[in-house]
Amino acid sequence: MNTEVKSSIVTRRIPFEFTDDINAHWNPDKPEFSQMWNGLSLTMPFLEPYLIRTMREGLRLVDDPMVLADGAAFMAQEGQHYQVHQRFNDILKNNGYPELAEIENDMKDYYKKLGKKPLARKMAYSAGFESMTLGATRFIIEERSKNFLHADTRVASFWLWHMVEETEHKNCAYDAYQAACGGYFTRAFGVLHGTWGVFWPGVRAAVLMLKKDGLWNNWRSRLRFYRSLASFIKYVAPYLLRSMMPGHNPRSEKDSEWVKEWLNSYPPEATLAEAPLVDTSTPEMPVPKMKFIDDGVIHATT
Repeated sequence: MNTEVKSSIVTRRIPFEFTDDINAHWNPDKPEFSQMWNGLSLTMPFLEPYLIRTMREGLRLVDDPMVLADGAAFMAQEGQHYQVHQRFNDILKNNGYPELAEIENDMKDYYKKLGKKPLARKMAYSAGFESMTLGATRFIIEERSKNFLHADTRVASFWLWHMVEETEHKNCAYDAYQAACGGYFTRAFGVLHGTWGVFWPGVRAAVLMLKKDGLWNNWRSRLRFYRSLASFIKYVAPYLLRSMMPGHNPRSEKDSEWVKEWLNSYPPEATLAEAPLVDTSTPEMPVPKMKFIDDGVIHATT
């Protein structure tokens, strides 16, 4: 593959650390929201390696050096994401939710079967899911005060970082699909396929954990869960529908100012001294300061 062209997408190795006693209800004010996102986290170590494998396979059919460079950067970012999710998920399982292993086994089988499908269908799944995540990013960023206030800053920062980078590489899977395969109807189906493939096991895992918590049979708790789910769907649905339109391109979706500020504050070649943690004690939750190492000296962004 020709990778002489340099991608603007940055691979950030951020040293997020989770202690073994981290609380599954990392937002104590919103246990249902916490478990909803814990459920989605469970899917990532299966989804994202699939995205990497599919991108690698698809790029063999691509000649465009920019698509190749962006595809390589996409794989590097997704590799960082799923490793952090895996560390977090392992703690969840060890801290009272061993039953999650059953859902993990189901996802392992699901992606193994999906990996045997025709390349166009696999790449459409990836492009569809990545297009839908722009709605999830908007939800996470714009509702950060509502959902992350008083939350464990490590988990909140980890999710915010993940969704910022989803914005940064938002066009990669789409570009690779168009260059390698193309075709509107397969891509449109991939939006629904990719969304459901992650949404359903994530909800299933969240409900399992809420049952284990003894909250699922409490109608108030269940109502709060449904409200969190409805709020999420309200943000995602318009992006999902636009992604299915002929001629849609993820580049047409406007990036939030908070995301752009986060990306611009990070020195591209920096080695971080510590994970950038968002201040969840304040409703504004500004972009965190970055502490990075340069020639053995720790510097901080202003």
